[in-house]
Amino acid sequence: MVIESLTSLYQRDLDRLKNEIEAYQQENNLWKTDQKVTNSAGNLCLHLIGNLNQFIGAQLGNTNYVRQRELEFSTKDVPRIELIEKIKETAIVVDNVLNHLTEEDLNKEYSRAPGEEKMSTTYFLIHYLAHLDYHLGQINFHRRLLDI
Repeated sequence: MVIESLTSLYQRDLDRLKNEIEAYQQENNLWKTDQKVTNSAGNLCLHLIGNLNQFIGAQLGNTNYVRQRELEFSTKDVPRIELIEKIKETAIVVDNVLNHLTEEDLNKEYSRAPGEEKMSTTYFLIHYLAHLDYHLGQINFHRRLLDI
C-alpha cells in the first residue's frame, strides 16, 4: 500500500514538473534569474533530475547513475524538449525502482552518507517527495514571476 501511494505521488509530481516546464510561454525564460529569484527553473529542473536519479535510481535501484551536482546549477540553455525528455526518463527510473521495492525494503535503514542521520527507506522516500514538491513550487513561482 505504501509503495503504491509513493509511486502514484512521485508520478503525479513528475508530471506536474513536466507540465510546469511546458507552460513557459518563452523557452529562454526557463533560464532567467533576478535579484529575488537566483535559481532558474531550468537549473531547478536539472537539480531534481539529478537528485532523483542519484538517490532513488543509483542508491536504491543500482542504476549506476553518476551525478554531477555542480552542473545542475551551472549548465544553462538546455533545450526545453531535452528537459522534458530527462523528466520522462527520470519518471521511468523512479517508477521502476519503487515497483521493485518490498515492504521489507521500506523498513530498512537508509543513510545517504556516513555520519548522517539514519532513517528508514520510507522516511527517506517521503523526504525526497517533499524536496521535489518544494522545488516544484519554486518553479511554479518562477514561471509566474519571470515568464513575461
